[in-house]
Amino acid sequence: PRRVRDVFRLAKENAPAIIFIDEIDAIATKRFDAQTGADREVQRILLELLNQMDGFDQNVNVKVIMATNRADTLDPALLRPGRLDRKIEFPLPDRRQKRLIFSTITSKMNLSEEVDLEDYVARPDKISGADINS
Repeated sequence: PRRVRDVFRLAKENAPAIIFIDEIDAIATKRFDAQTGADREVQRILLELLNQMDGFDQNVNVKVIMATNRADTLDPALLRPGRLDRKIEFPLPDRRQKRLIFSTITSKMNLSEEVDLEDYVARPDKISGADINS
């Protein structure tokens, strides 16, 4: 919890600033009865984050951005208006987008003539741009 307070304090002191929290689902999942010390610590961190966001002065030029692959698991308290005001989803690419990603990634590669990127584009796999890149 102290580090959460420190991050918000530092952001305010150094405004304009952005606080970016990647994989927020690691600490902001729906609450449950904590069975272990680690579970209780995660819940304390979430409570401090919620507290900091509630006490956040909207006039301070600090923006909070969070990323997750598991929005369905987030605690509803985090998602209420006044805490997170916008939700931007990045859906999986469609065929046209997959084609563009494959061609961009492979443009500087020396591919064998046997490689047909259209075979990969046409696959029904649900893959992200990051999956294609790897």
